[in-house]
Amino acid sequence: MAVLSPQVTNIIIILGMMQVSKRIPFEDPDVLNIVRALYVGSNVIIAFIYLYVQYQINKKKDLTTLKYVEPAPIGSSEEGKLVTTTVQAYDTQQLKNSFRSQIMGVAMMSFMHLYMKYTNPLLIQSIIPLKGALESNLVKIHVFGKPASGDLKRPFKQPAGLMGGLQSGPAQSDKKAVEAAERAGRGGVKDE
Repeated sequence: MAVLSPQVTNIIIILGMMQVSKRIPFEDPDVLNIVRALYVGSNVIIAFIYLYVQYQINKKKDLTTLKYVEPAPIGSSEEGKLVTTTVQAYDTQQLKNSFRSQIMGVAMMSFMHLYMKYTNPLLIQSIIPLKGALESNLVKIHVFGKPASGDLKRPFKQPAGLMGGLQSGPAQSDKKAVEAAERAGRGGVKDE
């Protein structure tokens, strides 16, 4: 059985929910309030998931040193920067990025719904971000207990998409790339 990628399942969900949302009477204030409650509830669940992940990161207190070369932005003539950090600090930074992304999504959805009066995206945005949170690498490691190997090996591969295209490639953690960056003197300050 072939496993569908998260991007494909997102498209299937979006197309399906677009068809469902055409049949929902958003003009009815009771229905609209139920959909709003679903959206708020979904974001509360995501916040609790992220808080639990933060609790697990702090509980494990994994101070194993993690070295990798962060790629330079596309179009930059600079070379990648060496980053030396701990697993705990790396996971905490990744979690902050996830939280920030979720807050930006809520802000955009609030603007679209409250100011521009769009109601259909509320339904889709109740499902896709929750699905994304449950599929995130940190949740797989800290909630579902999967080992941090293979695709879950740190540094995490950036997902293909809008923001992934702004970098010239994935972070490199192989010994050769790290040693080359150390010799070149690019970065290397340890984040605590």
